[in-house]
Amino acid sequence: MGLLGPLVRIVSLIRGFLAPRYHPERHYMRGPGPACAKRGGSAHA
Repeated sequence: MGLLGPLVRIVSLIRGFLAPRYHPERHYMRGPGPACAKRGGSAHA
């Protein structure tokens, strides 16, 4: 039982390295960027 936890963790790390999961929300922009704020098109600037 004491070896099962570390073994699962090692297998999980190897799987994450060889075939990482894709999370599209980490790669897409969330709102207007700084160029939009410089143009004056944003009320937040």
